[in-house]
Formats: sequence, structure tokens, C-alpha cells
Amino acid sequence: MKPLAVFVASFGYVGYFPFAPGTAGSLAALALFAFVRWIGVPWIELATIAAVAAAGVWAAHGTERALGRKDPGIVVIDEVLGMLMTLALLPVSLAGVAVGFLLFRLFDVIKPYPAAQLEHVHGGIGIMADDAVAGLYAYLVLRGLMWVVPSWLTV
Repeated sequence: MKPLAVFVASFGYVGYFPFAPGTAGSLAALALFAFVRWIGVPWIELATIAAVAAAGVWAAHGTERALGRKDPGIVVIDEVLGMLMTLALLPVSLAGVAVGFLLFRLFDVIKPYPAAQLEHVHGGIGIMADDAVAGLYAYLVLRGLMWVVPSWLTV
């Protein structure tokens, strides 16, 4: 099960990208977002977020144990969750997706309360939780921006 956990946690080995694996994981998440959005069924989008969260907790925990390190850099499934949460059910244009990406990366880096505190929770839950909070903050800011300037952020 360890190889499967590493495969899932690294989002198909994207986490092994040599430069900024978290950013690479966030970009790779956009492919999953595009596919789910193409399907066009809102409950599938929400179910995908739930599935990524559940699989991510399991895989991140298993990868920590397999590698013997806390929050290894190859784990990027948390960035996938954060990106999906950032864009969840929003009628975003390509510009809106780009702004959402930048907002999520910003909140993931600065880790405003309680994200930084959640990062210290043991195991897969801690790995996933801080990015979920960053995704929620990015979602809220993006939602506000869409209300202010809908003409270039929405479809």
C-alpha cells in the first residue's frame, strides 16, 4: 500500500517536480478541475472535493510513514484539495481561474490563522487541513472579487 499512498499523495508523482512542487501540484489540480467542470454536474464537483480530501488524508499519512518524514515535500494532494476548494462551483472565466490560483498560492504560503496552527496537527489530517483553510480563504476572496468585477472573472 505504500507505493499507492505515495502515488496518490504526490498526485501521480507531480510532487517530485524538482522546483516548487507545491506550485506544480496546484497547476496539475487545474487539469482535474477542468475535467470535473467539463462534466458539468455540481454534485460531482463536490464529490470530487470530498474524495480528494479523504484520499489525501490517507495517502499523506501513509507517505509520511513510508518516508519517515513529517509533511514530505512530495505530498501535493493537499494543494489539489486547496485548488478545488478555491474554485468550487464558481462560474469562473480563465482569468478567474488564474486569480484563484494566485490567491490560493498566496494563502498557502502565508498560512493565516488557523492554517499555520492546523499544519502542526499530526498525520494526514494536519497536512490536508492547512491547505483546506487556504482554499477556503482563497474561495471567499475570489467570490468577493467576482462580485466587484464580474465582467472579467466570470463566464
